Amino acid sequence: MTKDVIAVSPDTSIYDAAQIMRDKDIGAIPICKENLDVEGIVTDRDIVLRVVCEGKDPRATKCREVMTDRLVVGKTDMEVESALDLMGDLQIRRLPVVEDGKLVGFVALADLALNNRFDHASERALSDISVPSRPQM
Repeated sequence: MTKDVIAVSPDTSIYDAAQIMRDKDIGAIPICKENLDVEGIVTDRDIVLRVVCEGKDPRATKCREVMTDRLVVGKTDMEVESALDLMGDLQIRRLPVVEDGKLVGFVALADLALNNRFDHASERALSDISVPSRPQM
């Protein structure tokens, strides 16, 4: 788990969020209130599909307009295998970790895949994530 998580406010422009993501070489950024209550997440894919493809101005578009706000989060006492199972089942690559509703860390599937201890479990989760999802009815 990455503990030094960079987060931005819901009123941060997509342009500024994208600059941070580029500078820090991260594919997602949590959206938090000042007290670190997690409100959502913006991924590089969100920026492409919800801003660029829609012709929106990234300097005028706020993170709150683009973020995924139905957020799945992990808990600090969660086992790595449980986090991987959750990520695979829900087809997500990144999992914010919260304690008492506050952001305390971030788990990325790519980080776990680099750890030999979890390579089989992360491979399974990636396989689950890579299966095309079907619309929920």
